[in-house]
Amino acid sequence: MKIVQLLPELNEGGVEVETMELNRELVSLGHESIVISNGGRLVKQIEEDGGMHLTFDVASKNIFTLFRRVYRLRKLLKALRPDIIHARSRVPAWLSFLANKTLHIPFVTTVHGFNSVSAYSRIMTAGDEVICVSSAIKAYIRKHYQTVEEKITVIPGGIDVMKFDPGNIDRQFMETFKKHYELENQFVISVVGRITQLKDIETFIHAVALVKENRPDIKALIVGGVHKDKENYFESLKKVVKELGVENEVVFTGSQSNIAEIYALSSVVVSASKKPESFGRSVAEAIAMNTPVVATNHGGVKDIIIEGENGFFAEIGDADSLAEKIVKAKELTFDGNAYIKKNFSLPKIVKRTLEVYEKAIEKNKIKV
Repeated sequence: MKIVQLLPELNEGGVEVETMELNRELVSLGHESIVISNGGRLVKQIEEDGGMHLTFDVASKNIFTLFRRVYRLRKLLKALRPDIIHARSRVPAWLSFLANKTLHIPFVTTVHGFNSVSAYSRIMTAGDEVICVSSAIKAYIRKHYQTVEEKITVIPGGIDVMKFDPGNIDRQFMETFKKHYELENQFVISVVGRITQLKDIETFIHAVALVKENRPDIKALIVGGVHKDKENYFESLKKVVKELGVENEVVFTGSQSNIAEIYALSSVVVSASKKPESFGRSVAEAIAMNTPVVATNHGGVKDIIIEGENGFFAEIGDADSLAEKIVKAKELTFDGNAYIKKNFSLPKIVKRTLEVYEKAIEKNKIKV
């Protein structure tokens, strides 16, 4: 099967990681994988894993270049003759949908987030088959777009259980990291992901200050990069840290590559998002490393966390609730790796995705 995936760019983020991992798995299964994007740092990985990357402007929202890009994309798709077009974001979906009008290639979309309800966002429900990354996303598009049940399949993001396996960690990195940030014999809690307002890191910092009152050994890691447009927010977080007197307890580590090791050395991982997470990749990855998670009580994480078994839910924006659940979560013990393998392992997710592709192909045959 020849599969084309389209997304705006290939930099940091859950959509990019899912595209990259699916590319690798498709190639390993003998399929031909092509990724179309506006480029980015993960292009090299796509190609090293045996996929083809084609640079094309599927990121710009400029309406004045739309029809020229549609024409060029139609020519490209006609030359490629893929079995499936798989769009993972709104601009690529619109371009693909319009370019495909006369080509009639089976078309699949994945709804990765709670996009604003609009005619523009409706395009994500226009696939012959529609993948939702969580039950919460499925309920959202059913409510706002009345998307028919029969063409929706819930497929969460796949977790690479070889990478996120407590038995496969880089212990040398862990020792060096612990020493650098003075984490030895500390109660380490971590937030992992790009620094944005939606992550509600200020509530996390307030929760750290509350936990510190009874646990002076607390050390909080905020792991993630800062985009230029988030630098003011980043400065405001540093101000909160200073005001609360937790400069010695809160560490901003910047972007890190050894995420599995950071989960493994953490006592608890926190996801305090104000906006519901569409899936909650960091939550599943942390649980795979047998680390309990405290997350805000909404969105896709509700498909992952089993309350009182591998984590807890805290109320949104409530530092007291978050602090209480962090302390409780530290006492949990469980086999998270087995749980993730059973429910969210990458091979299972790829198998289900290929089944959706087959359904789209069969549906397209009937239409033609």
